[in-house]
Amino acid sequence: MGKTSRISLIIQEGTLKSYFPGSQISRKGEHELKWTHTVTPTPLSGSYTIHLHYKFNKGAKVYVLKPNPLPLASGKKLLPHVYSTPEQRLCLYYPDYREWTPSKLYVKTLIPWACEWLIHYEIWSVTGVWYGGGIDHENEAEKTDLDNAA
Repeated sequence: MGKTSRISLIIQEGTLKSYFPGSQISRKGEHELKWTHTVTPTPLSGSYTIHLHYKFNKGAKVYVLKPNPLPLASGKKLLPHVYSTPEQRLCLYYPDYREWTPSKLYVKTLIPWACEWLIHYEIWSVTGVWYGGGIDHENEAEKTDLDNAA
């Protein structure tokens, strides 16, 4: 399998502006891009402000900025399928499977995946059951904090 080329951040920025007029974007050359926008995943969903932060050689991270904190399902202490509950950093793909790489447009991958995560979050917040699939994981720092609090 050959190496795929990274999409220029100028192209990523232009595509984001095209798909999401009015969103906040900042870019530092080809090294860093930050994007913030409010999305409503379905007509019945709430609105969420999400933030994508890409850094060259560090990958892309997606956060829910608002509401903060995201309400938890009854009896739950942590958000499901996140890298960090306090940061509300979403787990959208499994890096080892290369489901996302810098050769893919954010508007075709990370952003729709974040909206899908939010739909599953809304179901989880009512039912307490995560139907979004993915690989089970837990943030070790949060696990340790919860163990110490028990």
